[in-house]
Amino acid sequence: MYYLNKNGRERVQCDKVRKKTPNIQHYLIRNQFYIHMQRPSTWESEIKVKVGDLSIVCDAKFDYKSTPCFVEVDISQPMVKNKAKIDKYKRMKEMTGDPFYLIWVTELESRRYKLTQLCEGLVGQIYTFNDIK
Repeated sequence: MYYLNKNGRERVQCDKVRKKTPNIQHYLIRNQFYIHMQRPSTWESEIKVKVGDLSIVCDAKFDYKSTPCFVEVDISQPMVKNKAKIDKYKRMKEMTGDPFYLIWVTELESRRYKLTQLCEGLVGQIYTFNDIK
């Protein structure tokens, strides 16, 4: 449970107020992917990765056989924003030469093709919500 309105808090006798957030679907899909990946012990949510003057906040990060995996969740984000983020990952690859996986989870099958095109040159995978539920 992410949010209770005033009546709900009174009903369950909860004093803690949490603001309603429009990101619930985003969090739920990210958490569903965590479960799908069998709850990696190295999983971290909303982490900032910094390389030189470049910084990226990924939705999640975990390691697979000592290789970092960066997870991005696409919930009707404008494709131009996704492209900008992918370009940052490409720049990071150029700057470091270190291997990593870039994983996208999207709600819509129609977005898989475009994300696949944009990620050309990077190692990773695109999942839809149907793939992970």
